[in-house]
Amino acid sequence: MRFELLATDPACLARRGRLSTGHGIVETPVFMPCGTQATVKTLDPRDIAAEGIALILCNTYHLFLRPGHAIVRELGGLHRFMGWDGAILTDSGGYQVLSLAPLRTITEEGVTFQSHLDGSRHLLTPETAVEIQRALGSDIAMTLDECPPHDADYEYHRASMERTARWSERCRAAHPEGGGALFGIVQGGTYPDLRARSAEATRRIGFDGFAIGGLGVGEGPDRMYTAVETTTPCLPPEAPRYLMGVGTPRDLVECIARGVDMFDCVLPTRNARNGTLFTTAGRLNIKGAAFARDQRPADPDCTCYTCRHFSRAYLRHLYVANEILGLRLNTIHNLHYYAGLMRGARQTIEAGTFAAWRQEILARMQPAPSPEPVTEESQVDG
Repeated sequence: MRFELLATDPACLARRGRLSTGHGIVETPVFMPCGTQATVKTLDPRDIAAEGIALILCNTYHLFLRPGHAIVRELGGLHRFMGWDGAILTDSGGYQVLSLAPLRTITEEGVTFQSHLDGSRHLLTPETAVEIQRALGSDIAMTLDECPPHDADYEYHRASMERTARWSERCRAAHPEGGGALFGIVQGGTYPDLRARSAEATRRIGFDGFAIGGLGVGEGPDRMYTAVETTTPCLPPEAPRYLMGVGTPRDLVECIARGVDMFDCVLPTRNARNGTLFTTAGRLNIKGAAFARDQRPADPDCTCYTCRHFSRAYLRHLYVANEILGLRLNTIHNLHYYAGLMRGARQTIEAGTFAAWRQEILARMQPAPSPEPVTEESQVDG
């Protein structure tokens, strides 16, 4: 993997870059749809590629449990298994340390999980996290970390951050040269001194990219933005920066302004399946009875397949009738919106007009909803 920094915005920390991977070019800033179980729910790879999406995220922990990384390797690797020609980033399973907290035990060796599928027990260590991702054949692998709860106290965050740093060293040692890209993860909650220490330790180990973990888990947007803007200056400018598990369109725009290059979140696909569409005028709840006779597209300014061919009335009918097509059309629209948001950020950073674009976009957006609670079910998404 190679990263080129192509432009920066003079008014803030926004960056325009390009990732070169073994499965194509990824323009940044970029949003990765979540394909947790080797699928972006309701879509096929042609739908994803049609939106100009070049990078998706798959979940190491869930693919380890089912169908198993050995089977995926035997069948030619994750790209061939799921029929996706673009790039793939695999997380390490560290987020499941938070989302599956009742089913796991943390030690210095690693994390022992009790499977939510059949109750079997599995030890995930830094070394096995790397081994699983190597077997899957992803373009970008992540180190094993702990994502602590946002309301943990300072001492918990300090101990967790230091353990994550030790696990990062073990992941780096287990990852072979020439074995694809490996990203380190910075932890430390919303404590600036812990974030700085974690960033320094992660830089010292040396990685192809650097992720900011442990945010977007209930701490609130203002605290999250502050944590991001105090962390990105501590990271090497020549490497990509990835904010994990975030977020709303507002989060993306605000964190691009604070120097983030890469994002992932289940929000656009999950919301689509719940009947919520993102539009240039804000969120649209297509379930509403007011749309029963509405002949307009979901977003008159949108050029996606859904908006070019179907009315709000039809989308509402599909949702109320519990038809699968409705979920698919909603998901196509939401990913088109997210891809367009990233494209707008890239274009305006290049043009030096990002600050004005940011203000215009944010003015159209409704306030962010309260975050959903982190549950086991919420993590089996895509």
